[in-house]
Amino acid sequence: MIDSNERFLMRKIINPFTGIEGYNCFACSPNNDHGLRMEFFEDGNDVAAIWEPDGHFQGYGKILHGGIQATLMDEIASWYIYVKRNTAGVTSAIDVRYIKPVYTDRGAIEIRARLKEIRKNIMVISAELSDKSGFICTVAAVTYFTYSEKTARIRLHYPGRDAFFEK
Repeated sequence: MIDSNERFLMRKIINPFTGIEGYNCFACSPNNDHGLRMEFFEDGNDVAAIWEPDGHFQGYGKILHGGIQATLMDEIASWYIYVKRNTAGVTSAIDVRYIKPVYTDRGAIEIRARLKEIRKNIMVISAELSDKSGFICTVAAVTYFTYSEKTARIRLHYPGRDAFFEK
């Protein structure tokens, strides 16, 4: 688990979608009052996010709802594809394993993504969610159908890798 003092070692990823009319992504829009408002960092071969659960995202007994956990991992996988694979795509499958409860009242959690496999235009991204103590609580294999960069720019407003980082 990366503590808040170590975050400055990672490179902040900028959200270039905020200027698109109608953009209100539940997972990553900073302007969605009901959303997760995720922020991302490049950390070597991984893309990482540090996220603080809020009580209104709980399922049962202060446990982070499983659907929210799946959303966190699906979203970080897409940002991995934007930043590390220089394209965009759509989720075609997600296989989530819940190992240990994630609590909404025990501090920040870390979500990480890295490449697991590529088969033509199919990418499988490995994602994991760790609690504050660094214990891996949830893992997922997120399968994405990816487009060429040219098609991603046209269909999915993909702005190119450079738009995700300060110049």
